[in-house]
Amino acid sequence: KETEEVFKVKKSSYSKKIVKQLKKEYKEDLEKSKVRTEVNSPTDVEPPLEKTGQIKDIGQEDGTANSEHGEEEMEVESEKEEEKPKAGGAFSSALSSLNVLRPGEIPDAAFIHAARKKRQMARELGDFTPVDSEPGKGRLVREDENDASDDEDDDEKRRIVFTVKEKSQRQKIAEEIGIEGSDDEALVAGEQDEELSRWEQEQIRKGINIPQACIYQPAEVNNLYYQNTYQTLSYGSSYGIPYTYAAYGSSETKSQKTDNTVPFKTPSNEMAPVTIDLVKKQLKDRLDSMKELHKANRQQYAKHQQSREDSTKAIERLEGSSGGIGEQYKFLQEMRGYVQDLLECFSEKVPLINELESAMHQLYKQRASRLVQRRQDDIKDESSEFSSHSNKALMAPNLESFGRDRVIYQEQVKRRTAEREARRARRRQAREQTGKMADHLEGLSSDDEETSTDVTNFNMERDRILKESSKVFEDVLESFYSIDCIKSQFEAWRSKYFASYKDAYIGLCLPKLFNPLIRLQLLIWTPLEGKCRDFETMLWFESLLFYGCEEQEQVKDDADISLLPTIVERVVLPKLTVISENIWDPFSTTQTSRMVAIVQKLVDGYPSVVNAENKNTQMLLKALLLRMRRTLDDDVFMPLYPKNILENKNSGPYLFFQRQFWSSVKLLGNFLQWYGILSNKTLQELSIDGLLNRYILMAFQNSEYGEDSIKKAQSVIACFPKQWFANLKGDKTISQLENFCRYLVHLADTIYRNSIGCSDVEKRNAREHIKQIIKLLASIRALDHAVTVANDHNVKELKILIEGK
Repeated sequence: KETEEVFKVKKSSYSKKIVKQLKKEYKEDLEKSKVRTEVNSPTDVEPPLEKTGQIKDIGQEDGTANSEHGEEEMEVESEKEEEKPKAGGAFSSALSSLNVLRPGEIPDAAFIHAARKKRQMARELGDFTPVDSEPGKGRLVREDENDASDDEDDDEKRRIVFTVKEKSQRQKIAEEIGIEGSDDEALVAGEQDEELSRWEQEQIRKGINIPQACIYQPAEVNNLYYQNTYQTLSYGSSYGIPYTYAAYGSSETKSQKTDNTVPFKTPSNEMAPVTIDLVKKQLKDRLDSMKELHKANRQQYAKHQQSREDSTKAIERLEGSSGGIGEQYKFLQEMRGYVQDLLECFSEKVPLINELESAMHQLYKQRASRLVQRRQDDIKDESSEFSSHSNKALMAPNLESFGRDRVIYQEQVKRRTAEREARRARRRQAREQTGKMADHLEGLSSDDEETSTDVTNFNMERDRILKESSKVFEDVLESFYSIDCIKSQFEAWRSKYFASYKDAYIGLCLPKLFNPLIRLQLLIWTPLEGKCRDFETMLWFESLLFYGCEEQEQVKDDADISLLPTIVERVVLPKLTVISENIWDPFSTTQTSRMVAIVQKLVDGYPSVVNAENKNTQMLLKALLLRMRRTLDDDVFMPLYPKNILENKNSGPYLFFQRQFWSSVKLLGNFLQWYGILSNKTLQELSIDGLLNRYILMAFQNSEYGEDSIKKAQSVIACFPKQWFANLKGDKTISQLENFCRYLVHLADTIYRNSIGCSDVEKRNAREHIKQIIKLLASIRALDHAVTVANDHNVKELKILIEGK
């Protein structure tokens, strides 16, 4: 009875001793197989133990490969080979459908159970076990026919199936040169290969039904196998069967047939026979598909060619239209970094410049305020001194009107009086040396002299501010504070890439960019002083004068053309505004003339200043008007004395009265110097309504009627702009001068009445004075009043007087 058993053993449990024992048993099986081969016919040859290479050395070579599975299954079987070809052929299909193990695969329990069932069915049909010849199977089943008789050594004679191991390079070389020496393993492997090759050759002969002429000769076949294994044609080209074996042996061996050959059964899944028409059809289909593929490839190639041409043209077009975009990008990146550094530098330095500028303005403001306060104190002191003579009873014995200690106040008054008289004496002496004493009138001079202490302190503070200003950019490179260096950077941008320069609105940004540097140069610039330089001669003005004026054609609406006017508007005008509000003294004819000159220059030379909507211009004009109104309200004073006091022309009250009158006339002239800059309505309101009608006419009424009054009236009329009366229509002058015209008419009548009963000389003088009054009225276009005076006093030369005005 056949015994079957499957057991599993770990690889690590196999030792070399067991392996040697297995090899020994295998050699004994080979000897038994040789005996059976000699006794039986070639058809009874049993397949040896499955072996296409060396037996695996379990625990050495495959220890790593099968370590993932952890265990290796070995199947030990012992079966007899059945020799019933018909039954075997019928059952082969069923066996092959179940036997699906791949080379080296370990069977599971289900597969072993199915194999047992197959063998049981084979025994019932005829006790025949077919040989598995499916392609791709690397396992051969060996059946042992001595398993029934060997009862004691049943376990030792069981067949162990190992996984197929391919030949190593050493084994292949050994096959080519032959196995020699005393190596037992190599010798055993050679014998096993020889037996396996012999068995496979016999089975192939059976399957393909090759006639054999003689009995099998092992030695001869062995020689032929090793000589012609890879020289013959493959089985596919020779037989057209789905086997992976090649045709073994030479042509002589194939021609030999025996009577007991096994007929070949065509497998059920065999391919259709190959015919010429089928080959032609396949070749034609293949050719058609290749033609279609070639056509598609040609279309794709043409498309790629067209795309390449378009890309080449686009590259050429873009390279041609780039115009140095890379260089422009590099230049703009450099400019961007430069501008950022410049702005960071200015963000730190501008507060310092603002502080220095404020300090300088405060220094000049303090000096101007000190002079104005001194003049106001002098007027108060003189007014109080000359008023106390007539109002002594009203004054308290020890206190002055404001409740202060009269002794201390008197000491201060004496000190100021001494200083005032000393200044007047020095000015009088200076006029005598220059020969201007005869033409001078008291009150026309500007009392702006300073003490040596004030001058020294002023100069020290001024030098300190200048020294601090020189240190503002001492830690900065020249390219970040020099106007020429900064200008050259933007000029290069303008000349190279004007489009991007314009798009960045650099022309609008430059005035603000240059603002701190120009203000630093204008730190000590004060146009009220005689030694002050004209700003048009400064370095910043000369450096920026021709900016943006290249020889190329000027672009419309180019902002660089108005660079200097914009700088003057944003830098010079604000500085003039501060000077006008805090430093300018309207009583000083010199300062007023210089102030009017600089403003008139800006009006004539810079069109942005003329624009009435200009914010900086409006602020400047507003500052001028506020300063003039403040002077009119705070500094003008006209004393009133009885005529008996004014009769003494050497008395203090008379001199004080004359000084205040002429200072008012001087202020009137200073106000009217702004004609052409300020509006006529504003000037007439300030000069005529605010000064002439309010103060000067009061002085005229208290003055002596005579030649002195006519001289004063001439001085007043000389201050009026002639343009006021050039375009007047009719016989009347401007409405604000009506009071002044009535005074002149009254003056003519008074002179005429005073001349009645006098000598002819006095009458002639009085008549001449009346004619002068008619001329004065005609000069201010008061023709109606001139005709009235001429008719009242029988002056027949009216037409001549009017035309000779």
